[in-house]
Amino acid sequence: MFILRGSGDGKAENSLANEKSFHMTPEEFRRHGHAVVDWLADYQQRVESFPVLSQVKPGDIRASLPTHAPAHGEPFDALMKDVEELILPGITHWQSPNFFAYFPCNGSGPGILGDLLSSGLGVQGMLWSTSPACTELETHVMDWLVAMLGLPHKFLSSGTGGGVIQDTASSAVLCALLSARERATHYVSNKKGCDGRLVAYASTQTHSSLEKAMMIAGMGVENLRLIDVDENFAMRPEALARQIDADRTAGLTPCFVCATVGTTSSNAMDPIRPIGEICGRENLWLHVDAAMSGTAMLCPEFRHLQDGVELADSYNFNPHKWMFTSFDCNCFWVADRKALIQTLSILPEYLRNQATESGAVIDYRDWHIQLGRRFRSLKLWFVIRHYGVEGLQYHIRQHVQLAQQFADGIRQDHRFELGAPAPLNLVCFRHKQGDAANQVIMDRLNRSGDLFLTHTKLNGKMTLRLSVGQTHTQARHVARAWTRIREEADRIG
Repeated sequence: MFILRGSGDGKAENSLANEKSFHMTPEEFRRHGHAVVDWLADYQQRVESFPVLSQVKPGDIRASLPTHAPAHGEPFDALMKDVEELILPGITHWQSPNFFAYFPCNGSGPGILGDLLSSGLGVQGMLWSTSPACTELETHVMDWLVAMLGLPHKFLSSGTGGGVIQDTASSAVLCALLSARERATHYVSNKKGCDGRLVAYASTQTHSSLEKAMMIAGMGVENLRLIDVDENFAMRPEALARQIDADRTAGLTPCFVCATVGTTSSNAMDPIRPIGEICGRENLWLHVDAAMSGTAMLCPEFRHLQDGVELADSYNFNPHKWMFTSFDCNCFWVADRKALIQTLSILPEYLRNQATESGAVIDYRDWHIQLGRRFRSLKLWFVIRHYGVEGLQYHIRQHVQLAQQFADGIRQDHRFELGAPAPLNLVCFRHKQGDAANQVIMDRLNRSGDLFLTHTKLNGKMTLRLSVGQTHTQARHVARAWTRIREEADRIG
């Protein structure tokens, strides 16, 4: 029971002062915080000494941990010792300059420090009123990026559109799909559910997140039409138009198209302009997913790859992939924010407040699925201000150049061939001996720990992928990767 004694004798003050606490004091936090930052700085310096792909077996990490949680608190030094000895062996080093797998998930000093500040401030920015700076900085940075990427002005917050930071591209495509669903049904499906007649379209190379979005949105994966691609793995606009006509003839309701700028398998570029023109004629929502390759649009010479983007209803890219911003950070814009807000807004009594009622502020809780939200714009703001547009462009161009040099090496080695065009920083290639040879090469490289590659299948053939985009990857790392690939090719004969 909490008992407040009279203050005249000072007992209340003494009682509170003597209360037991298990919290970390500000001075302890300062000391341990310095130790963590020092550890991270050391990690950056020695990251190349670790196998890129973790070498542990399933269950190894759990077997090294105590069965039960500690009954009493432990010294912070013991926590850091276990990070070094128990956790680090189970880390696949995404921040290694020898990480060439998947697409990168890169960080940087300013991004990490911005993230630390966000965690320290502990903001929950669901409403403007719950931290005005969280909302207004996000709006401002998203407007900055419109100009930085050469995006259409209709995505600016000063007009009918605007941007919001989502966690990943999966959430962005889901929000776009839901908005398209509601627009097509005049906002009835939110109340009564779907009738099974709504249809969406994407290429056979589109990211699997759209299939999951169809499940979550209640539209059903059987109503997702996967459109054929051309020899460069880009969507065929004429095939899209034919499928839309066939679905309308069958009494269905086409409502959404997802075009991709840089597919996951091969970095293929869907032709945005002809797809957008079809969407305009058919009154379909066009979402452009530029999760990976959108960062390249910082450089004007690459913007032709998304020619026609002004026809899009929504657009997203991931700064946490290639723009040196710690995971997670997805930038999502809509041309008509009213459609997005009308789709996702719910205002229970406990969230009502004067600022919201005035209509003069943005409440980002209405712009995505979840209610609560972190102060993600802080790390993005730090990255942009640290590098400047010039610095970001420099490193993007360097990565593209390194990938093109690697692709040239593939062309010059008679044992290998390119599996797809390489417009930017992803090179898809394979050994001509076939799938078994490629599997052996990849497995041996990954087991060695020298580098990490992943694969895809293109035209039914196993194809290796080398993605250049990790923050600290330099020419020597790509050259070493090519040397190791050729060494493993030599071993198979």
